[in-house]
Amino acid sequence: MSRPLTANSRNEAEMMSKAKRQQTMAQDPLEKLRCQLLARGATGILGFGKVFRRMDDDGNRSLSFEEFSKGIDESGVKTEDGCRALFDAFDKDGSGSVCINEFLKAIRPPMSEGRKRVIAEAFKKLDRTGDAIVTLEDLNGVYNVKHNPRYLSGEDTEEQILKKFLANFEANGSIDGMVTYDEFLDYYAGVSSSIDHDAYFDLMMRQAWKI
Repeated sequence: MSRPLTANSRNEAEMMSKAKRQQTMAQDPLEKLRCQLLARGATGILGFGKVFRRMDDDGNRSLSFEEFSKGIDESGVKTEDGCRALFDAFDKDGSGSVCINEFLKAIRPPMSEGRKRVIAEAFKKLDRTGDAIVTLEDLNGVYNVKHNPRYLSGEDTEEQILKKFLANFEANGSIDGMVTYDEFLDYYAGVSSSIDHDAYFDLMMRQAWKI
């Protein structure tokens, strides 16, 4: 017999359902894409971002249409008109390339400044060297599961919750043991979409990261 969903699980399930409904009504290519990713759950944005950042082989932070198309295909996203409309929306100067950072920033669901600040505060606590990169071991040493609803309900043990959380950052073949600030922000942008109230999001972050 399955246990009832926790509040966090319900929030995510509701977000996924809402995103699927919005996807059918969205007209803007960017909004359609965002809805598709949120319909995958809180890690949809993170997984998509990891695919695109991995493709930047030469480190120039830009993608040609061919690279962009490959990224869309690899991420499993379906677009009605291919991805030309999406690409053109970001290739504003007609150079034939798009900036990865600007594209992925636009994909993230909107967040209040307060939410962005508490995410940055949590990452800063982990990033002791100030290079915008932390190791999974750093996360493991600080992440607090004691207030996690799945831990409180007995659904998962502390070890199970930690493993699931850390696995979020090692998806899509990216097993480097590192988490960048952009990846951290991508993940919590997805989580943020499942939480309506700023005060609850702020409390959740402060409890999880002991800030």
